[in-house]
Amino acid sequence: MTTTHAGPPAPPRAPARPASLDAVLGYAWDAGELTASDALAATGLTRSTTIEALDALTALGLLRELPNARQAGTYRKGRPARRFELRADGAVLVGVDSGQVHVTATVTDLRSRPLGTARAVLDPEDDAATRRAAVLGTVDDALDAAGRSRADVLALCAGVPAPVNTRGESPRHPDGFWDRMNPGLQDAFAAWAPLVRIENDASLAAVAEGAVGAASGSRNYVALLAGGRLGAGVVVDGRVLHGAHGGVGEMVAFDLVEGVGAASGLGARAAEWAAEAVARGEADPRGALAALAPGELDGQRVLELAAAGDPDALRVVQRVGGMLARVVNVLASMFDPERIVVSGAVSGGVQQVVEAARAALPTGRHLPAPVLAISPLGADVVVTGAVAEAAAAARRHVLDLWGTRTG
Repeated sequence: MTTTHAGPPAPPRAPARPASLDAVLGYAWDAGELTASDALAATGLTRSTTIEALDALTALGLLRELPNARQAGTYRKGRPARRFELRADGAVLVGVDSGQVHVTATVTDLRSRPLGTARAVLDPEDDAATRRAAVLGTVDDALDAAGRSRADVLALCAGVPAPVNTRGESPRHPDGFWDRMNPGLQDAFAAWAPLVRIENDASLAAVAEGAVGAASGSRNYVALLAGGRLGAGVVVDGRVLHGAHGGVGEMVAFDLVEGVGAASGLGARAAEWAAEAVARGEADPRGALAALAPGELDGQRVLELAAAGDPDALRVVQRVGGMLARVVNVLASMFDPERIVVSGAVSGGVQQVVEAARAALPTGRHLPAPVLAISPLGADVVVTGAVAEAAAAARRHVLDLWGTRTG
C-alpha cells in the first residue's frame, strides 16, 4: 500500500519536459532490466516516443544501457533488442531513525537496497546542538560504510519522537523535549541534501507497516509505537494524518483515560507494574520476578519471564494487556481503523500482551472492532519507513533535480 501526506513544498520544477520521461522512468524504477517493447507495453506510448524517452533518460544518467543480446551471448535470431536498467547506483537515499536514546541511519541505492548502516547511542538530556551534531555524524558514518558521500545523496528522511509539521518543524514543548528531539534537522540536512523530510517517528512506522508490514493492503490503520511511550501513526483513507502542528499521533490524551493514566508504552508500563508488585510483596519472594536486581527489571525482561511461564510476570502482562485494550478501544472510536499494529522494538515480545488485549476488548461496539496485529518489522520499523519516504520523494522529483546535480 502507498500512503500519502501533505509534504514540504516541492523543489522548483525544471523547464517543461515530455510526460513520456516520467512514464518511462516510473516503469524502469520497478522493472529491473527492460527493453523498448517492455516500456511501450507498460506505458502505452508509441515506439518512437518510448525510444526517445529511453535515450533521453540514458543521456541524463538515470538509465544505463546494457549490452545487447548478441554481446551478452544470448542472441538467437533477428535484430537484438536494446536493453536498459535504472542506474540505481547513480545516487543514494538515506533513512534515519533519530530516537530519544538511539539513532540509526541507513543508506540505500535508488531501489532502496541497503548499502550501509550506522548506529549511535544518544543522551536524552543533550542540548540541541550536541544532538544535531550526533545525528549528522551518524549519517556521515552510514555514508562512509556505504562508500558514498554527502554529494551522492538525492533524498533523506528522518523520524523524530516529536510532532512535526509540513515544514519539518516541531512546536514548542513546555520542558523543551520536542526542541531537543528535533534540533533544527530540516535546515541542517537541507544544507547539502536536495530532498529532505523530517517526520514524526510513529508516522514513519505507519508508512513502513503499510508498505511491507502488518498493515500491507490496508487504507485505514494505526501503527502504535509502544515501547517507552505511546505514539501513533494514523492512516485514514490511505493518507497519513498530521494536524495543524503535526500532533495527531500524540498520546497525551491517555493521561485522562481511566485504566491507562499516562502515555507510557507497553514495556515501560510492564517494568513499572512489575516493580510495584515486588515492592508491595505481591510477587513470590522465591520467584524469578522478585529475584531480579533493580537494574535488571525492565520491560523486556518482564515480557521474557512471562513468555517462560513465570506466574508473577504473567499477572503483570495480563494487566498491561488490559491497558492496551483500553488504548485500542479509544483509537478505534476516534479513527475507525481496520487494524491497529503494535510496532517498534517492543513488538518482538508482546504476543502475550496482545492476546490479553484481544480477550479484553469489549464486544457489542457500534462499529466492528479493529484487528489487533503485531508488526514483523521490529526495531527497524521507523528507519524502514524513512527509507520508503525518501524513495517516494526521489521518484517524484528526480527529474526536476537531476540536471542540477554534478558528478
